[in-house]
This record gives sequence, C-alpha cells and structure tokens, in this order.
Amino acid sequence: MGSSSWDKEESKKGRNWGTVKVMLGLGFWVQGLRCFPWLVVNFFLKDGLKVEPSTLQLLQHSASLPMVSKPIYGLLSDSFYIAGQHRIPYIALGAFLQAVSWIAIASVSPSTMSFFTITLYLLLSNLGASVAEVANDAIVAEAGKQLSASSKSSPSSSSGELQSFVWIASAVGGVLGNLLGGVAIGRFSPQAMFLLFGIILATQFLITISIHESSLNLPKSPSNASIKKQLSELLHALQKPEIARAITWFAASYAVIPALTGTMFFYQTQDLGIGSSVLGISKVFGQAMMLVWGILYNRNLKSVPPKKLLSGIQLLMAGLMVSDAMFVNGIYRKMGMPDWLYVVVFSGFLEVVYFFKILPFNVLIAQLCPPGCEGSLMAFLASVVAFSFIASGYFGVAVASYVGVTGNDFSGLPRALLLQAVCTLLPVYWSSLVPDLPEKARKKES
Repeated sequence: MGSSSWDKEESKKGRNWGTVKVMLGLGFWVQGLRCFPWLVVNFFLKDGLKVEPSTLQLLQHSASLPMVSKPIYGLLSDSFYIAGQHRIPYIALGAFLQAVSWIAIASVSPSTMSFFTITLYLLLSNLGASVAEVANDAIVAEAGKQLSASSKSSPSSSSGELQSFVWIASAVGGVLGNLLGGVAIGRFSPQAMFLLFGIILATQFLITISIHESSLNLPKSPSNASIKKQLSELLHALQKPEIARAITWFAASYAVIPALTGTMFFYQTQDLGIGSSVLGISKVFGQAMMLVWGILYNRNLKSVPPKKLLSGIQLLMAGLMVSDAMFVNGIYRKMGMPDWLYVVVFSGFLEVVYFFKILPFNVLIAQLCPPGCEGSLMAFLASVVAFSFIASGYFGVAVASYVGVTGNDFSGLPRALLLQAVCTLLPVYWSSLVPDLPEKARKKES
C-alpha cells in the first residue's frame, strides 16, 4: 500500500515537472526568438528611417528602460495573486503586451512610421517582455530549489540542470530567430515579419492561459505577502555581503564596457557591404555557441568556482575585442580571410560571449537567494543588469563620438575597440567580490 502511494506521488511529480518544462521551455524559447524582429528593426531604422549609428545605438539601449523596473514587477508577482496564481498571469500579461506592440507596428505604414512612434511601441514590447521574464525567472528559481530539495545526489547539480535547460531553450529560439531574420529580410516587408512575431506571441498567450499554476506544483509563498513584506525580504537578502558584493561586481562588469553594437552594425553593413543574410548567419552561429555553452556548462563546468569562470569569460571578451580592432585595421584581410567569414565566426561569437556570464551567475544567485523572495531578487538582478547595459550603451555612444566615428567615417573605430578591451579587463581585478560556492556544494558537483 505504502509503495503504491509512493509510486503515485512520484508519477504526479513527473507530470508536474513536465508541465514546468513546457511552460519554461516555451517562455524562454520565445524570449530567445525576440532577436528575429529586432534584427529587422535594425535594418528598418538604418535603411528606412536613415538614422545615424549613435541614434540607432541610443534606441537599442533606451528601449531597455522598462527592464530597469523589473524589481517592481517582481514584487507585484511575489505579492499579488490573480485568480489564486502569481506567476502564470504575469507571463500571460507579458505575452499579451508584446503581441499588441508588434501587431501595432505591423499595422502602421512604413511611410508614416516616425522614430518617436516606433520607440513607443518598442518600449511597450520590452515592458511586456520584462514582466514575462520576471515571472519565468521566478519559476526557475522556485522549481530549481524544489528540484534540489528532492534530489538525493546533488542539489546544486539539479538546480543547474534547470538553469541549463532554459538557457538551451532560449538559445534554440535565438538560432531560429536569427536564421529567419537573415533569410526573410529582403524577401518580405518589415511589417510582414513584425506581424509574424506578433502572431507567435498571441499563440504563447493562448497556451499560457490554458495552464493553471497548480499544475506546476510550485512551493507556496507565505500567504499572499504584502509588498512591504516582500520589499523587506528583498532588502534583507541584499544586505547579505555575498549577495551584495556579487551583484555589484556583475553589474560593474557590464557598465564599464563601452558598447559599440550600433557602430559595428553600421561598419559591417555600410562600410563593408555585408548583407542581411550574412549577419543572420553570424547571429545563428553566435546562438549556436550559446547552445553549446549551455550544454558544456551543464556537463563540465558547474563545479568550476564562479570567480574563476567569470574572470575567464571576461578575459575572453577582451581578447575578442582586440581581434575586432585588428579586423577593422584590415590585418585579417591581408592574411587572406574574407570579411564575411570574420563577421560570421568572430563577430557572432563576441556578440554572445557577453551573455556567457549570466548562466553561472544565475546559478550562484539562485543558491544564495533566501526562500520567499526569489522573484524579487532575480528581478532586482535583471534590473541592475539592464541598467548596466543601458549605461554601457550610452558610454559607447560617448566613446564613438570622442574618436570621431560617424555613419560614413570609421577611421577612429580601432581606437574605440582597443579602449573597449582595456575597460573589459578592469573587472578581473575586482573578481574577489564574487563568492565561491559553498565547499559542500562544490564537492557534490565534483
């Protein structure tokens, strides 16, 4: 009798775990797929609205402003239940807002589309994405802890397994999105591609509202806690030295790097004449590397101390930036390497190496996070990172302006790239702020 009851309980847990994976897999896949319309947006702004590199980069990073408010969405998700649920309704709301924004962009004629109008719609889209990402991240933290608690062998390994799963789902979405974008640009109108993504988001909304949160078997939060209580718990978590120091280092490791994404996009398309299909393949290669990184981390690198792993990624980024400076100076061209090959392999790889740090750092924070404020803390982390990316983008605009880079003059770009590499090395000297995993957890990983 006892054995039969235990078997039923295990079968129920298996079904719940499958529903969790479907929810998170879909959510993070769509999250990765967002690169599809954004690739189209870049070409639309450059060729349709004729913006300058600095204007493009300002829009790219300013559109992330809703991401900075993620702690508010996290507090709402932790504190306010909708129909007895506090995660799935927020995912559905996020998908709905994104669908509305992209379908609205698709319905406006390109001849009447203004820079101000598209900026507003992109802000709405990122607001929806932020709300959905907060709820998805909270489910990952909650389900990961529950999975760790039920694991008899290695709790931290189980948590890392879920993090790796959603990372891979996002990477698969990124591969497909960039492949579609690279192939579709030039064959279909921007409005048609915006509409397609809007339909995908509408489908996600319908699937999400068909699932009840009780089927996920998430741990119950303490009785609909108030925002004041959740804020108190978040502040308590941030007062923990290991959490505060780690987040400070992680944010600074992005903010001190002058981002040159808009400038490089113009250099590759305007000066080198690289087409959308090559850029699409480059981004596919990058997303494939994200996929490989997720698998590699899950199998081989979870036991590596976070400080060592994060510093190694930072050094790799700096090396690739020096390589970019050599590329712009024509050194690889003189060695016989075609420009398109460098853009596909090296530029595609550098674009995603920026995000390699997120996976091990999320695993670390999920293990350090106190129970009950997973949504708030993960949202705060995402907010800080978003703010760091915005600061990095504005810093990059200032650096590009200082060295004299414009839409038609890229002579100062190598100097900007070398300065970028030097700034990337700075966080390595502060890596002592990053705590290592507890000794017990490292031994279990080994």
